Amino acid sequence: MKEIKNIVRSRAQESSSAVEKLYITMRHLFNRGFYKPMGVSGETLREALLSLRPEIYGTIAEEKVELSGLLYVIERLPVGIEECRFINLTSDEGYSKSHFKAIVPPKRKRNCYRIDEEQMNVEITRGRSDIYDILTHLTFIFIESHKIKDRILIDESGEVTRDWQKLAQAVSQNKKMTLIEKEKTISHTANILGRTFAEVLDIYDAFATADKPDRFLHVIYWLGKLAMEEVIENNKRTITFSPILRERLGHHIHGEIWATNIKEVLKANELLDRPIHIISANMHSVMNSIFATHVLKTKFKDQSDFNIYEELSKSGAHEVRNKVEDFARQFGMISLPDTSGTNIDVQIFDTAKIDLKKSGFPSAKLETAKPVIIVMDYAFGEQAYETIDELLKPFRETQEKKVFLNVVSVSIMGKAGILQGGKGDIMIPSAHINEGTGDNYPFENELTKEMLEGNGIPVFAGPMVTVLGTSLQNKDLLRFFHDSTWGVIGLEMEGAYYQKAIQSASKIRKSINPDVKVRYAYYASDNPLETGSTLASGGLGTTGVKPTYLITIKILEQIFNIK
Repeated sequence: MKEIKNIVRSRAQESSSAVEKLYITMRHLFNRGFYKPMGVSGETLREALLSLRPEIYGTIAEEKVELSGLLYVIERLPVGIEECRFINLTSDEGYSKSHFKAIVPPKRKRNCYRIDEEQMNVEITRGRSDIYDILTHLTFIFIESHKIKDRILIDESGEVTRDWQKLAQAVSQNKKMTLIEKEKTISHTANILGRTFAEVLDIYDAFATADKPDRFLHVIYWLGKLAMEEVIENNKRTITFSPILRERLGHHIHGEIWATNIKEVLKANELLDRPIHIISANMHSVMNSIFATHVLKTKFKDQSDFNIYEELSKSGAHEVRNKVEDFARQFGMISLPDTSGTNIDVQIFDTAKIDLKKSGFPSAKLETAKPVIIVMDYAFGEQAYETIDELLKPFRETQEKKVFLNVVSVSIMGKAGILQGGKGDIMIPSAHINEGTGDNYPFENELTKEMLEGNGIPVFAGPMVTVLGTSLQNKDLLRFFHDSTWGVIGLEMEGAYYQKAIQSASKIRKSINPDVKVRYAYYASDNPLETGSTLASGGLGTTGVKPTYLITIKILEQIFNIK
């Protein structure tokens, strides 16, 4: 009889299984309508996250509280959410027309409303990826809050440590602390967190807001306070999903409004029948690449184009940015700030109105039918499918008359995590693989590695993986994708969804040209395989300027037929 081998799962397999469990559990909880993250209903989600141990959440599985991960999450959640026992995820249900003031997290475009002392409503208008993002972040901070509780609660009657009493006293004062008071409180807080005084001091100011310089202490206090009440008084925190959100999700409601707005503007400006190039990028690189060098040539005399782009990217450069924008509006740019709830702003460039001799592309060779360039801001995860799918559909002028768009190309310039190389490097994908399902989308990329080489930036080419959420990645899973025959060079959140929409529109629905050109290129915002180079380690600064503009310029050179 053949001996049965003892099969031991690798960490990559465990991680893959944990991602799948997270995905299924979150969909189940959404359909259920509510759950208690630290109760029985949230157990599977907590266990899966602790099994996965994502890089961005650092020491989530250890006793000490994770500080960089906490900062990363807090910047993506509304101010004050740590004080709320009830978190309600809603659709766009009219709160913008009420007295409630929208709270927008600094690093995520989403409207949130503080209903009362105990409740925060978070508007979900960007699809399921937004829900996965919020739920994993909330699960993380609740796990961390229970670590705080474990270190401050002496017994079940509610007796607490002296460190906690001192922190509570400092927070309740509600006045600006002196340096001595602040350092005393940091010392007590460091004990509570299982961290050194220096570690807490290093990250303290990153949590501060203009009106709350000591916000770090408030966040820690409220997380610990609510976790204690969950245990002593059985007052469990609850996450609910509004009936309207559950009814609307997946029906492209916001995407359809967004796409129809764009097509109506095209029609009003008599651009519907012109060749169309769609670019997913930020709201400055295309505009600046076309107009900035001409507009600012006297101000930045003898400086290279990339130096000008760097100046424009600096935080205080409002005056020069406005100058370029005003010029662009005079010469063919139409701005469409979002009103649909997708949080995706749009710019439309009519190349017939651009004096190309006074642009960054003086040798452009355009056909008789001058193209129109539609630039859309970054989509978020699954939202990429919803928006591009709706944009590529014909425009229904009347009930009987449909106008098919002459879409010549779709270009995606995005940020991604890199698995070989470092921050600021460039990736050219040859296929997108959907994490968890293995669904894959090979394509003919009009951009090649050779086109972008020779500019002092390393360029990598190969398949890329589209992940459920950047905050759900760990080294074991990523090493497997990189080292196995998948040969993945990087990870991002939208590629497979864009390609799914483009393929269905061009190959099956025949709503656009079956030979539509696609261009994908990403620059590295982080390397999750390198300690200290994950997204939690901070932004790119000006490192991202050169790759952003290099990719944008290569896309525009192809649109303008510059060889």
